Amino acid sequence: MRSTVVYLPIHKALRDGTSIELGWMLPQEQEAVRSLLNRVIIEGQTYPQDRPLSVAEFVTYWVSADAFVVRGEGEVLGAFYLKPNFPGRCSHICNAGFVVQPATRGRGIGRFMGESMLAIARWQGYSAVMFNLVFETNKPSISLWRSLGFTTIGRIPKAACLAGGQMVDAYMMYCSLEP
Repeated sequence: MRSTVVYLPIHKALRDGTSIELGWMLPQEQEAVRSLLNRVIIEGQTYPQDRPLSVAEFVTYWVSADAFVVRGEGEVLGAFYLKPNFPGRCSHICNAGFVVQPATRGRGIGRFMGESMLAIARWQGYSAVMFNLVFETNKPSISLWRSLGFTTIGRIPKAACLAGGQMVDAYMMYCSLEP
């Protein structure tokens, strides 16, 4: 069952007045998103991958799903994918992955993407969103998801070895999209 239709692109002005828009990722934006994701992977603090993704790996991981970008200031400022977290009988629960340009973090782009993702997921007929691995050290992300209605449904001890060797737990977070 779909709820209110979501029309893309979605326009927004950030707190600092910068105009941005969120829309479907265009083919010509794929390399910019792959480069951004690989930069975040190399940072080694938030994604489970331990090496940059090739074009083919990126396509399988990110582009095989519904993929969205935030555009502004003449570039891709952030991106996310949205896809079923599980197959078949459990495909009504979706998963999403997010990246934000390091230089633009803290400006509200992540919140804009999170709020938009929840609206798009509802529109697409998903009944819940589940994140499998939110590293306990990713405090901005945990705070954002909790503020958007997510709860922690599990904790995986020593789930990740961050760049630098620190072992950290990861949370599984869940948000029902049903009224």
